[in-house]
Amino acid sequence: METAVFGGGCFWCTEAIFKRVRGVESVTSGYAGGRMDKPNYLKIVMGDVDHAEVVKIEFNPKIISYEDLLDIFWHVHDPTTLNRQGYDVGTQYRSVILYNSEEQKIKAEESLKKISKSGEFKDPIVTKIEELDKFYDAESYHKNFYENNPDKPYCQLVIVPKIQKFLEKYADRVKN
Repeated sequence: METAVFGGGCFWCTEAIFKRVRGVESVTSGYAGGRMDKPNYLKIVMGDVDHAEVVKIEFNPKIISYEDLLDIFWHVHDPTTLNRQGYDVGTQYRSVILYNSEEQKIKAEESLKKISKSGEFKDPIVTKIEELDKFYDAESYHKNFYENNPDKPYCQLVIVPKIQKFLEKYADRVKN
């Protein structure tokens, strides 16, 4: 098993997407990329800390590669908006790839160059690539949020369209 850590806006959305990817064994919502020990949601929402909402993805590289996860990452959020995903605004919603090895760093940088040159996005990509220092689990009520709250308005209006977009683009990578 290997681990990938991505921030692509609200971790509820990102978690719901990556849980559907074949080869992904677990997805954990949490916080990373900041300097405070033991951050919590309230401090992050209030702007008191500089952590991002991220997901930690445990995956089987024999089934899905890190490069394939990066490809999905680029396409399930908007990597061209600084500190914003839709109505979610703030540095905690920034687009970030947090690598945990030199190999992941190189692959993330190559992936960024490739997607930037592809012309898929009309605006420049603002995603940061940073070394993962620490990952902090989010509070329990954030975990499996979509599965536990599918009828909530946010889930219906924001998460469901993202899942549908993922299912259409990556049908060959969806868990059976």
